Amino acid sequence: MSPGAADSLDSMTAETTHTTAASAPAASAPAASAPAASAPAASAGVRHVPAYAAPAASAPLERTTVPRRAVGEHDVLIDIKYAGICHSDIHQARDGWGEGIFPMVPGHEIAGVVAEVGPGVTKFAVGDRVGVGCMVDSCRTCEACEAGLEQYCERGNIQTYNALDKNGEPTYGGYATQIVVDEAFTLRIPDGLSLDVAAPLLCAGITTYSPLAHWNAGPGKKVAVVGLGGLGHMAVKIAHAMGAEVTVLSQSLRKKDDGLRLGADHYYATSDEATFEQLAGAFDLIVSTVSAPLPFDKYLGLLRTDGALVNVGAPEEPVSLNVFSLMLRRKTLAGSAIGGIRETQEMLDFCAAHGLGADIELIRADQINEAYERVLRSDVRYRFVIDTATI
Repeated sequence: MSPGAADSLDSMTAETTHTTAASAPAASAPAASAPAASAPAASAGVRHVPAYAAPAASAPLERTTVPRRAVGEHDVLIDIKYAGICHSDIHQARDGWGEGIFPMVPGHEIAGVVAEVGPGVTKFAVGDRVGVGCMVDSCRTCEACEAGLEQYCERGNIQTYNALDKNGEPTYGGYATQIVVDEAFTLRIPDGLSLDVAAPLLCAGITTYSPLAHWNAGPGKKVAVVGLGGLGHMAVKIAHAMGAEVTVLSQSLRKKDDGLRLGADHYYATSDEATFEQLAGAFDLIVSTVSAPLPFDKYLGLLRTDGALVNVGAPEEPVSLNVFSLMLRRKTLAGSAIGGIRETQEMLDFCAAHGLGADIELIRADQINEAYERVLRSDVRYRFVIDTATI
């Protein structure tokens, strides 16, 4: 991943908020430049809510309205307060992975407050602090779903946006003022987490927590995190809180001070070939958070016997490696995608218990397009979060 101008923050007028304590108060909202939103329709039927959408592939996002279904028997209507910007939002809004459904409202890092519940809802009440992550439904009956692995639903889960729901209607994400979600796919945000710093946990938090938990990061384990961006900074925080010895592997030492502040014990530049010699056979687990393809043979050389290199970043191009890099010392090259609903709640509770929130920069909705460009330049530390009061 090429280094960006992370210290060049004068390209936007938003006040920068770097929040590291999860219990810190929510950042104050920047003034909205968009016109005031009209009140939503009555809950008896479909409502149209203000949102920001990409009208076509690679088109700038613009203010619009999108439909939300009527609140059903087991549905929760959420007043969205904050929505994080994930790198995958950019991939999809620009149709980098193909088959995009437009107009598209991105956003799967959603934090808000329950405004209404259906008559059959038992888990939530009006006023509860809640979140929505990367999926809003699944078949719920396959082996994966019954095991709490809805992200690997054998019939395909329904993504929060850029998907079709069970009625064949497009799903629209969190760059909006409200969303309707089944209570089974709604998460409770603990009181110890401010909503603004909790929003990115619904993707960046669970995406890194799940492989760290699955591969048993903890005391006595040496964990390397490749890349220190939106995903990487959460991987460092979580691995450190789990008790692992944490090393950051980044192209340069530009973010070394940040890495150590976030909880890393060591920080190395991968642009220095000596790094790969010095760290050969050093790690039990490597979590790669970058979306650029890696020279996998070199990184596999950093693993101990039975070590694992797990990809949570999603390069657009195919990757290649020499199979002997796996066979020698019985190493594993794996991938991991978000987490199930039960594990996501576990992650939120873990983060609240350890005072972990994302480091964020709060922006207005009319700054989304510029924020996208800054993400591509790696010019954010470490997650943009939209104050949806400005939509």
